[in-house]
Amino acid sequence: MSPTRTAEAAAEQVPSARIPLPGDPEDALIDEACRDLRLPAFRERFVEIAATARREQVSYKQFLLELLQTEVADRDLRRQQRLVRAARFPRPKRLGDFAFEKNPNLLPEIIGDLKIPSWVQEGRPLVLIGDSGTSKSHLLIGIGTAIAQAGLTVRYTTTSALVNELAEADAARRLSSVIARYSKVDLLCLDEFAYLNLDKKGAKLLFQIFTERKERKATAVATNSPFAEWDKIFNEPRLCAAIADRITFPCTLIQTGTDSYRFQATEAEHQVATR
Repeated sequence: MSPTRTAEAAAEQVPSARIPLPGDPEDALIDEACRDLRLPAFRERFVEIAATARREQVSYKQFLLELLQTEVADRDLRRQQRLVRAARFPRPKRLGDFAFEKNPNLLPEIIGDLKIPSWVQEGRPLVLIGDSGTSKSHLLIGIGTAIAQAGLTVRYTTTSALVNELAEADAARRLSSVIARYSKVDLLCLDEFAYLNLDKKGAKLLFQIFTERKERKATAVATNSPFAEWDKIFNEPRLCAAIADRITFPCTLIQTGTDSYRFQATEAEHQVATR
C-alpha cells in the first residue's frame, strides 16, 4: 500500500484519543454546544455513540452520520408527539389495538389504507356510520392519530362542542378567526355527528366549516345516523342537503355495523365472572 493510501486509510479511522469518553474534559464542552444548538438527542447519546465508534473503529463520517441520524429520528418522534397532542384526542386509541376479529364488518386492508395520508392531502371526506358501540370513535381517533404521526395537522372534536365553540365565537365577534383556524387543519375529526338536533343557527355555523374545507381539507365524521335521517337532525332540508353534499362527495364510507362491540365485551366479561 502506498504512503498516500496508508495516510488516507488512517485518516478514515476515528483515533481513540479524539473520541470523548465519559469523564473526558471534552464532554462538558460538547454538552454545552449541544444545549446552545438545541440538539437534545445528540447531547444525550454522543458519549455512548462515541464509545461504540472507538470500539468498532468506524470512520469519522460513519460516526457523524449516526449522531445526525439519531437527532433526526428524535426530532421526528417529538414532532409526531406534538401533532398528536395538538389534535386533542379525548383518549389514546391506535389502529394497531383494534380488534378486527370482533368486528367482521371491517376489513383491516381498507382501514389500513386510511393510515396513508394521501386521501387527507387530496381533501377527501371520510364517513364512519354505525350503531353505538361499534367502535366508530376508536377508528376515528386511531385514523386521526396515524395521520398526525404521518406529519399532518389534525383536530378532534365532537359536533356539539364545535357548534358551541362557533356560537360563542359568533357572540364575541370572533367567528371569522375560529373558522379560519379550523379551515387550516389538514384533517378535522368530527365525532358524534348528527347525534343531537341542531337549530337553524347551529346548522348554519356548522355549514360554514364544511364550506371552508370542501375539496381542500379533509373531514372525517363518525355518526350513528344513516344519511336518510339527517334531515330530522338539522330541521332544514336545504341546509341538510348542502351539508350532506360537502361531507359525502367524494367520500370514503365505512359502515361499522349494528352489533355493539362494547356490549359483546361486557357480556363476555360477565360470563367469565359467573363461571
